[in-house]
Amino acid sequence: MASNFLTTVALPVTETWLSGLDPARGLRFRDHFSAATETVAKGVSSSRAAASIGQVQKWRDFCDELGLDPFLEAFEDKVPILQVFIHRVRIGELATNGNPIKSQSVEDYLRAVAQTFLAMGAGDPRLNTALKTDFRIARMLAAWKKADPPANRVKPIPISVIRRIACIAQHLPATASAERLRATADMIIIAFFFLLRPGEYTDSASDTTPFTLGDVQLAIGGRRLNLATASDAELDQARTASLTFTTQKNGVENEVIQHSLSGDPYICGVKAIKRRVCHLRSHNAPLSTPLGRVYTGTGSRTQSVSPTLITKTLRDAVTWLGADLGFLPSEVPARSLRAAGAMALLVAKVDPDI
Repeated sequence: MASNFLTTVALPVTETWLSGLDPARGLRFRDHFSAATETVAKGVSSSRAAASIGQVQKWRDFCDELGLDPFLEAFEDKVPILQVFIHRVRIGELATNGNPIKSQSVEDYLRAVAQTFLAMGAGDPRLNTALKTDFRIARMLAAWKKADPPANRVKPIPISVIRRIACIAQHLPATASAERLRATADMIIIAFFFLLRPGEYTDSASDTTPFTLGDVQLAIGGRRLNLATASDAELDQARTASLTFTTQKNGVENEVIQHSLSGDPYICGVKAIKRRVCHLRSHNAPLSTPLGRVYTGTGSRTQSVSPTLITKTLRDAVTWLGADLGFLPSEVPARSLRAAGAMALLVAKVDPDI
């Protein structure tokens, strides 16, 4: 019963009209309903879906302990039950990691429970008759938000950090073992110029989609190059590179962001993209291959440029450059590159409406 509650959505028991249908049509309807339910589940990343399942399981454990129906059908006012639940989540008693959590995370638990109600055709238990969050729940969340410590702001790393990484990468030997380090440096440069989130420039599971070989456009003047047939010499002559946003969170769908050669011998988004294209092409990688994927030898053996590797590379550079940077290596995550690129645009007084 618990498994069905958490991972599947059955047709409401009141839908007895199905019993009157021709069996073949009824089966077809159920198949399509199951497919639609699976599509709903795919609307979020696998990690978020897994987190939601864990959160709903905590709700079921809470209800089982109190002998309650998980949908609280016997209660006209469901808010007091929800209040106790989120209180126990807040103090860590029902949090999946067993520790006290912040207000925003408590909201995630509450949202997961509400979505389970809605998936079964029941009303959202958080809302009052005016279809707004009940004031009791809203005030609890507001009080916790005030009590929570301030969020850790991502520090924009200076260009000197990226320059050191780029310089080291360009002087690495041309070996398969060094290819992943060169790819890491290239993805750091690309993320800096295109203001990308980690999930958009690394080859890892996340809430967004990484840019792939098929999202890249290279051009010489006004002539767009065919990445499948252009020669290496033509690729080397490309003066602009662009990325097309498809399902990434960072931009409008099908919007194209383009950069020209920066003129810097080490830090250039166009050159970094060209290097990634050449590497992937040389291994006959399909267009769906993330730019952060690395072929490390013969055949199809690959490695990934992961957020963890990006963070380690940045922190190693910060450590080498020393305390004069004004922050500690531990304060630099992979997300710092987007902030660094935005800061560079601000310092250069680039028009934000471009």
